[in-house]
Amino acid sequence: MSDNTENSLLSKELISALLNERRKDRRWSIIRMFVWILFILLVYFFIFAVTRPADPSAGASYISLVRLNGVIMPGSNFSAYKVIPRLDKAFADPHSRGVILQINSPGGSPVQATIIHDRIEFLKRKFHKKVVVVGQDALASGAYLVATAADKIYVHKDTLTGSIGVIMSGFGFTDAIKKLGITRRVFTAGTNKDRLDPFMPVSLKDRKKVTAVLDQVHKNFIQDVLLGRKGRLHGKPSELFSGDFWTGSHAVSLGIVDGTGDLWTIMKTQFGVAHYRDYSVRPSLIESILKGAETKLGIALENDHVALNEELHH
Repeated sequence: MSDNTENSLLSKELISALLNERRKDRRWSIIRMFVWILFILLVYFFIFAVTRPADPSAGASYISLVRLNGVIMPGSNFSAYKVIPRLDKAFADPHSRGVILQINSPGGSPVQATIIHDRIEFLKRKFHKKVVVVGQDALASGAYLVATAADKIYVHKDTLTGSIGVIMSGFGFTDAIKKLGITRRVFTAGTNKDRLDPFMPVSLKDRKKVTAVLDQVHKNFIQDVLLGRKGRLHGKPSELFSGDFWTGSHAVSLGIVDGTGDLWTIMKTQFGVAHYRDYSVRPSLIESILKGAETKLGIALENDHVALNEELHH
């Protein structure tokens, strides 16, 4: 056997051993990552989640805080099913001076938003507590609808605010199926059951129907805004209810919101307190683990992939 052959075999053995060692290290790094994530989440859960109701210092005055984030839709943390129980507890706290809703949302389901809005109105009447909304990055569409149930609304000067309108969107594939030679077969009981089928052209009748439905939802939205912001709106209805949005500063000039400020400023100026008790919806432990694991696993696998490629190319 020649020296070259021996060197080649030795090189292959070394590379194989190196790759095996790298695989073992990667497996152990993933295991360690999961253990650490679980440990950190458990510590967070027991230290913060369990003891959270005792936020305010002993004897200190405080308000009830509910954070509402994300798209408003069934199954999300900004859904009526999840939000209403937290609102009930926030209002029922006999020692809180009032309620602040810290909202960061582009909107979503008008049904979910209206249910939450109406619940806030009910709780205000029941407990006679002042409610203030503090908007963050976005306070738009359905999120703004929820906010109109509050006594006052404050935002950051750059918060995207407004979007008092309704939208329905979709796609049409009529030309695509023709080009592909696909025949659409639909059987219905009810002449309008296939309305807005994406594989059929939109008729004038369809357009009129959808427009009528959206207009009615929009009118309901406008009515809630007019009641919630009674006597405070400025500007023409054609501008305010056009579905457009503005910065927080511009929204103040239109009377859509009452002013600008952050959570801590509003706590002090509106309630005279520096503490809050957090009643926000929290993700379950499983949700937290899965979210953390997804992020960490992606980073770990990417780092290992880069390292392995570097070793193979050297």
